[in-house]
Amino acid sequence: MAAAVPQEELPILEAVINIRNRLTALKKNRAEYVKASDVNSLYQAVVKQVTKLNDVRDDNTTYNNRLDTTLSDVFSLLSLFYLTIGKTKDTLATYCQIASMRQILNHMNESAVYNESDLGPFHRRLGELRTIIQHDGECGKHPKPLIKLLERQLNECENLVRSLQDNLSVLSVELVPIHQRLVTIRRQLVALAAKEGSHKAELKPLFEELRKIESARVDGNFLGPGGIVPASQALCSSLLEECFDIAQEIKANDQSKHVASSLKPIYDRLSEIRAELESLVLTHRWTLRETDLWNYSLSLQEIDKMRVDGKFVDSDGNRPPGQYVLLYLLRRCYGLIYRLLSSSEPVSEELMPIANKLSTVKKCLNEVLKYGGPFSPRDLYPYQLALFQIDSMRKDGKFIGVDGSIPEGQGILMAHLNECHELVEMLKESMEEVEEDEDEDFEYEDDDEEGNPEALIPAVDHAT
Repeated sequence: MAAAVPQEELPILEAVINIRNRLTALKKNRAEYVKASDVNSLYQAVVKQVTKLNDVRDDNTTYNNRLDTTLSDVFSLLSLFYLTIGKTKDTLATYCQIASMRQILNHMNESAVYNESDLGPFHRRLGELRTIIQHDGECGKHPKPLIKLLERQLNECENLVRSLQDNLSVLSVELVPIHQRLVTIRRQLVALAAKEGSHKAELKPLFEELRKIESARVDGNFLGPGGIVPASQALCSSLLEECFDIAQEIKANDQSKHVASSLKPIYDRLSEIRAELESLVLTHRWTLRETDLWNYSLSLQEIDKMRVDGKFVDSDGNRPPGQYVLLYLLRRCYGLIYRLLSSSEPVSEELMPIANKLSTVKKCLNEVLKYGGPFSPRDLYPYQLALFQIDSMRKDGKFIGVDGSIPEGQGILMAHLNECHELVEMLKESMEEVEEDEDEDFEYEDDDEEGNPEALIPAVDHAT
């Protein structure tokens, strides 16, 4: 339970709530693009309140009251706004990414279903985020308390990754292939459990493979070379048993609904969120404003908090069937949000339509170059016109925002634009080479071998 807010912190809480309301209003406003100046002014307002908070708090005490949770909301929203305006390499933009990563890692730790290859991308991404935070800290770009906050959260994630790696380190080398295969099978099974319809055909080969792995055990142990019994048997054995449990649950529910009626509302909501997030993964370049992910994150956190000892329960406190399906959907949604956050491009929302148009033109030009001609100057006209229109949007070599500012992403847009122009020039050169080849085909020698120039004139087929 959150602690009460001290009297001296109440004015700060009121100001922070006001900032959160302004951020929420800005998030809901789809009539115009998010301006960097608006985001920056709200950030400066937050910094002012954090400075006041530091003056009344003790650095050595851990606090957790309504002010802290509200500040967390504010930083999460600001972080998403920084991604929206293209400041992906800024410390504040790492806040929501670290939070999303921590959620996924906690679920991985809870399920104990992962391998070394799963942890690699998280380890690399944490290194990249640390570089961003350290650079901004050294430059004095953000207040020290904010840098310290991000570093603390980063350390928590790194400690979690190390803990997960330590759990795998006890796995014997001889059992690594079996463990990796069981992890893969389990994922296939829970994905299967979340699908509609009959699963008999898809389940059969997975079940047979589990039986094959089971039959390889001797007296309940997996054996290594020479009949030795490697350590860490429990890790693989428990995973094998869990795979059998999921497979049996799928078989039992194959002729009925996947989840109990008491859990159906949660299942429907998670399925809806997953469908929307998967759609955003496909269309995020054109439709996603990163702040839209805020509502999805809140919904998932609310659902996650409904679990008791890691399980969803009904009104009587029982654990109805369908737990694997709900946990799979929940973790799938967390993974999709992290994927969208980590793939955010350093281009402002205002410039994203231009970036998308350039990306499309570049893709088309590459396809034309790949498959070749014959084609005429008329064929290149639509691409040249599109590039001319984009070029004409620049002022003094820059793409200018509605409010006269210079939005983030200038370098990326110019790189795409230059690449498109280069592709057009390459296509023009290839057209000229074809024309030269055709001219050479029609060049005449002075005469043929018998001195008769008429012999070089092609015969006309009068049969037509």
